[in-house]
Amino acid sequence: MSDTSAGDRAVSERAVSERVGSNLRPQADPLIPRDHAWHPPALAPAYKTSVLRSPQRPLVAHEATLSESTGPVFGPESLGPLDNDLLRNYAQDGAPIGPRILVHGRLRDERGRGVPGALIEIWQANAGGRYRHRNDGYLAALDPNFGGCGRTLTDAEGRYAFRTVMPGPYPWPNNVNDWRPAHIHFSIFGSGFGQRLITQMYFEGDPHIPLCPILNAIPDAQAVEQLIAPLDMAATAPMDARAYRFDLVLRGRRSTYFETRPEGN
Repeated sequence: MSDTSAGDRAVSERAVSERVGSNLRPQADPLIPRDHAWHPPALAPAYKTSVLRSPQRPLVAHEATLSESTGPVFGPESLGPLDNDLLRNYAQDGAPIGPRILVHGRLRDERGRGVPGALIEIWQANAGGRYRHRNDGYLAALDPNFGGCGRTLTDAEGRYAFRTVMPGPYPWPNNVNDWRPAHIHFSIFGSGFGQRLITQMYFEGDPHIPLCPILNAIPDAQAVEQLIAPLDMAATAPMDARAYRFDLVLRGRRSTYFETRPEGN
């Protein structure tokens, strides 16, 4: 996979600096608190499951503990040689069905620094929009050569990459005719439990994005844009796969949307 040009990297670095610039002031706590105006409210009635899951009492903030700001530590011995290659790590007798893509990016902390050695796990539906999960009842067929799960460690500069197929959109029982945009789930451990992040990556140009009740619950348009991976033709594999770039920011006032804990991280 080719890297981005020096000019592209400079633009990306400036954008990150603008997002995290307000986090550069000295902090007593090792983990910077979140900006709740940047993230969706816990209660978003159009996203129906949030009605029962949202907190009913005021939120309580706690200082970070030692266990939250240190560990766990993962090493190369924790991974298999094909863990980041979803085109091969489940294949039985051929290649998975669907457009082949590369997903890559850089993981940064709340001050814009690359996070090395962080475990990133992904899971996704296949090209037809179906997960390999016993509770997925969608009518689309399972792909015998696609498992939909992968993991990798970030390098010394916080960079990561996966090979996979473009996931398909699928219907979900929120309203009568709601469809989820094509997306990939991300789980990131960072350098400590306090940086634990679970989120979703969407694809540039997907017409379902502005229709999604989950994304519409996010109040800041820039926060939504941070979840959408642009096409990155500079990183494509010729005659093989297109590439999408998805950079992530852990914690801080402009952290990537923390999907499973909207009450705070």
